[in-house]
Amino acid sequence: MPETGFPFAAVVGHDDLRTALLLNAVHPGIGGVLVRGEKGTAKSTVVRALSALLPPVEVVPGCRFACDPAAPDPRCPDAPHDGAASRPARLVELPVGASEDRLVGSLDLERALKEGVRAFQPGLLAAAHRGVLYVDEVNLLHDHLVDLLLDAAAMGRAHIEREGVSVAHASSFLLVGTMNPEEGELRPQLLDRFGLTVQVRAAREVDTRAEVIRRRLAYEADPAGFAARWAGADAALAERITAARAALPAVALPDSELRRIAALCAAFDVDGMRADLVVARTATAHAAWRGGDRVTEADVEIAARLALPHRRRRDPFDEPGLDDKQLDQALRDAAEEADREPDPEPPGGGGGGRREEPTEPGAQESPQETPEARASGGDGDGKRAGAPDAGFTARRLEVAGIGDGAPGRRSRSRAGGGRTLRASRRGTGVHLVGTVTAAAPHQRARGRSGPLELRADDLRGSVREGRESNLVLFVVDASGSMAARKRMSAVTGAVVSLLRDAYQRRDKVGLITLRGAESTLALPPTSSVEAAVARLRDLRTGGRTPLADGLLKARRALAAERLRDPRRRALLVLVTDGRATVAARPGGDPLADAVRAACLLAADGVAAVVVDCESGPVRLGLADRVAAALGGTGVRLADLSADAVAGVVRAARAA
Repeated sequence: MPETGFPFAAVVGHDDLRTALLLNAVHPGIGGVLVRGEKGTAKSTVVRALSALLPPVEVVPGCRFACDPAAPDPRCPDAPHDGAASRPARLVELPVGASEDRLVGSLDLERALKEGVRAFQPGLLAAAHRGVLYVDEVNLLHDHLVDLLLDAAAMGRAHIEREGVSVAHASSFLLVGTMNPEEGELRPQLLDRFGLTVQVRAAREVDTRAEVIRRRLAYEADPAGFAARWAGADAALAERITAARAALPAVALPDSELRRIAALCAAFDVDGMRADLVVARTATAHAAWRGGDRVTEADVEIAARLALPHRRRRDPFDEPGLDDKQLDQALRDAAEEADREPDPEPPGGGGGGRREEPTEPGAQESPQETPEARASGGDGDGKRAGAPDAGFTARRLEVAGIGDGAPGRRSRSRAGGGRTLRASRRGTGVHLVGTVTAAAPHQRARGRSGPLELRADDLRGSVREGRESNLVLFVVDASGSMAARKRMSAVTGAVVSLLRDAYQRRDKVGLITLRGAESTLALPPTSSVEAAVARLRDLRTGGRTPLADGLLKARRALAAERLRDPRRRALLVLVTDGRATVAARPGGDPLADAVRAACLLAADGVAAVVVDCESGPVRLGLADRVAAALGGTGVRLADLSADAVAGVVRAARAA
């Protein structure tokens, strides 16, 4: 792998990405860039090339927290400060598998044991201060690291309270992340922290693709020579960044453009005020970048295209992005607002009330156009499922026992992060208090009167408990007995809500549908919950109920996943009225075959929840029989709502 980085100026295409990165270099207050795109589109290459263009940073010599000599942090752990030096701006990479200690820092164990002092070893948040913090595959970052990152990004400071160490230090950085949407979306809280977002796709033009290959091969053949040929272009960009930074404070933001920005953000019904501020900062930075002295409509339009796409999602399953026609219409409407004279007194005494009607038609979904409603259609054989109930909030389903799977937010697990329960020889890391406590009674016998003497038997690790993500496999009955519009409306609404819950808890999901002569694996287990929602929107109803075949297919799918990821525990969610009409073998009894298939799943130790969709004055209790055979929990469809019953539905079996 060549040591010399690929030059920023040599990147072919990706104009929006380069613009977003350069504007953040001019005005770090924009808040960073999220780069979304398919694999193999040079996302990481472009981001890493940015660091060579950033102006040098003035720091205090010997300060591990990159304090500015002109305004040093009075609470810096390395204070007092003296002197000044210059060094290149840093690009610090946060690996997806990084530990909490590596991110925020930890106790310097060597000094603590040898010198008896509580010394702090800084982490990546300290190293990234006044630089760039780059997270590749940011959507796969563990949730406990996301929480720490959000806190630091929001406050501009990192606070560490652990193992007897209490430290706070400045941590203001340009956050840049890359992700492949096929592997799952970001949590809304983290998504909103990125100032700008860019969608990256490989070019389809032959000439462009050929030039990409030509430059990449030339770089691999002679990295130093290739970089030297582009050094002048990179130097020109670096000088332009420096000049734009110097000019930025003098750029004027006219009141007309400020009103245009506010009208745009109101038209797209974005949450909060962060979008307005980001668009204003981005437009100002673009004006400085092009050498202007005031923000114009063109600056605002470019800023809106970069700052609004990821903020107009009303639901986790909405597609991000802005439609050009919608943006053009919103810009025309915003122009009328920009030309209007402001009221002498804002309505309501300056209160920030929400607009009753969005300016841009269609920017706010009507109740019939919610993500659940898009699963709607006709009923009957071969027809789409009925419109789901709106506003359904699902209870949390949980696997009993304690696992050790991938970090998430569903079931209890033994974890490298999370709250510490106790010290143990079989714990992870080093539990300092437990280690010292174990060693203290033996010091006299070891002949020690000074510093603490530790031996291997004294070491204790931390036993922590956190939350894990699970594989949630949905088996949904879409047969004729379920095809009544009202019932399928409730079923699809419940399943979409459960999928939303799985999205929030970082689960993998799969979907099996029961309809016709045999079941269908509509979606193999995947981390993309959005794909499951898309399959559910195309769900058709009618025909017979192959319940036994669906359960057997679920057993095979879970067995295959167990081989791929043996630590991830599975949760089977069966949504049915239990009226099986297709046997697993010729001449067999459909319900008896379904019960036998359920017993096989129970023997495998699969945790299961059966959602009973039976309705009407006479109840046969068929779904309850299947639930008993599965050894799982039975719950009625109406009781699955968190609004109806509080608490957690725990599957009876632990894998």
